[in-house]
Amino acid sequence: MTGRTDLRKGVDSLAALVQNDYQLNPFEKNLFLFCGSRLDRFKALYWDGQGFWLLYKRYESGRIHWPRQEESLKEIDRHQLIQLMDGFLIEPSVQSLEGSYTM
Repeated sequence: MTGRTDLRKGVDSLAALVQNDYQLNPFEKNLFLFCGSRLDRFKALYWDGQGFWLLYKRYESGRIHWPRQEESLKEIDRHQLIQLMDGFLIEPSVQSLEGSYTM
């Protein structure tokens, strides 16, 4: 999954983005996710061995929590993908605990 992507791009442009910008092989059996500036829609690109699948999802209500680092690429597992699609954050958050501890 990547930061912000122009969702007007089609199969060829997204495959070229994967190959040229991220130096990854779009013909591997990986699911590549792309989100635009609006957080209520995304595209997914997948090579099944015979051709590309281009999936488009638009939420009727709500938004997804998408990492916004412009030039970053993030690898997620199946469980994190399901969490992302359900609207959960996939980045772990760490809170600092203030105060002193006594033993």
